[in-house]
Amino acid sequence: KNTSPGDLRRGTEISQTRGFDLMRLPCVSSEKHAQIENYSLFLLSNTPKSRILPCFFRETRPNREFRPVSSKQHAQIGNSGPFPPRKRTPIPKSGPLAYFCPAMEKTDEYIVSARKYRPATFDSVVGQAALTTTLKNAIKNNKLAHAYLFCGPRGVGKTSCARIFAKTINCMNLTPEGEACNTCESCRSFNEQRSLNIHELDAASNNSVDDIRSLIEQVRIPPQVGRYKVYIIDEVHMLSQAAFNAFLKTLEEPPHYAIFILATTEKHKILPTILSRCQVYDFARISVADVVRHLQYVAQKEGVQAEAEALNVIAQKADGGMRDALSIFDQAVSYTGGNVTYKAVIENLNVLDYDYYFRLTDAMLTGDIRTALLILNEILEKGFDGQHIVTGLASHFRDLLVCRDERTLVLLEIGASIREQYRTMANRCSDAWLYQAIDLANECDLHFRESRNKRLLLELTLIQLCQLRDAPETTIAEAKKKSD
Repeated sequence: KNTSPGDLRRGTEISQTRGFDLMRLPCVSSEKHAQIENYSLFLLSNTPKSRILPCFFRETRPNREFRPVSSKQHAQIGNSGPFPPRKRTPIPKSGPLAYFCPAMEKTDEYIVSARKYRPATFDSVVGQAALTTTLKNAIKNNKLAHAYLFCGPRGVGKTSCARIFAKTINCMNLTPEGEACNTCESCRSFNEQRSLNIHELDAASNNSVDDIRSLIEQVRIPPQVGRYKVYIIDEVHMLSQAAFNAFLKTLEEPPHYAIFILATTEKHKILPTILSRCQVYDFARISVADVVRHLQYVAQKEGVQAEAEALNVIAQKADGGMRDALSIFDQAVSYTGGNVTYKAVIENLNVLDYDYYFRLTDAMLTGDIRTALLILNEILEKGFDGQHIVTGLASHFRDLLVCRDERTLVLLEIGASIREQYRTMANRCSDAWLYQAIDLANECDLHFRESRNKRLLLELTLIQLCQLRDAPETTIAEAKKKSD
């Protein structure tokens, strides 16, 4: 009631967080706070214009809950003059006020590993050493471009690198390694999520021309603290054609203090005129070995016992994405209760055990058709899809092929204990047999979707594979012609 409009305007410049205790507002004195606290709560809304929204409450007894004040009661309060001094009421730990006060947020809440172990420095980014080194050298040499495009598959660190880069270029005391210091005002404001120099925009939900115009208006305002204002636009390929065209001029000649970082998983959908205005960084899929090492680090930090083979299965299932790997790891930890074993992981993820592929290969090499059909029936009874079986079998033959030469052994992405089994089985197979086996498995995979009797197609493929044991060494083309 006794706060002037000028004080409220100054209050909007404090932060864009979703809630604040009134004592943190310099425009509200302790005397005014005592008068206001039991009747009104001023919140700073998390909107681009940071409007202050008054949400009025009154205290009711005896349960001391906070309930909304009606318009009639609000009029009575506004006309009643200064309030008598009252004993300050403690902020409740539950109820509507606890949601709006950051000081009351619980600190013991469970945080998923993908968020808890999100990279905070360039050195902590996994599997992207070339890109992070390039960005660090650009910051050291003060050779920053005005626009960057980070593209690559999901979960490889695009948004994380964009945030680290935005934080580092505004750091006032860089370390000798080119990392942010985490002690200056700019770093602390970023870590506390109250920085006004770093703006993130989700292009999937803000893809219109009006959204881009609003962004262009924000770009015109120089930073109040720090050197650069960084705009991170995630999923930029979702922008409409008109929005891309409206963004072209600003992206080509922005103010000297503005830097744009665009992130996308579908680079081919970006207009060539946008690509030509950006430095393009292609993020690669993270290798299985790097994912396993990081999972071992997380398991050590969390006090979880994890077998190397189990982590290898998780890394292969993640398909090069660290976020997917950490999510699967959390699922496996919940399933096993903190003791992640190979057997538990393949049961939880419904992954076919290597042992089935070795048994099938042994039956094929000995020509035992009936044993191969019984193994297939056992796999199908466990609920595995037929196409999953044939693709896994083709991958198994490929791994056996690369095991036959020391030079190609680096292409084998499996654990150390199973690697020895592959070497032993590979010595029993000739290159010509593996060529034909891979070709037959691939043909089955191609025709599986259009086949009406899928089980018969699988069984026929296994019969053909079992009959390859006495086949003479032929080329792939000759084997394909024979199967046709």
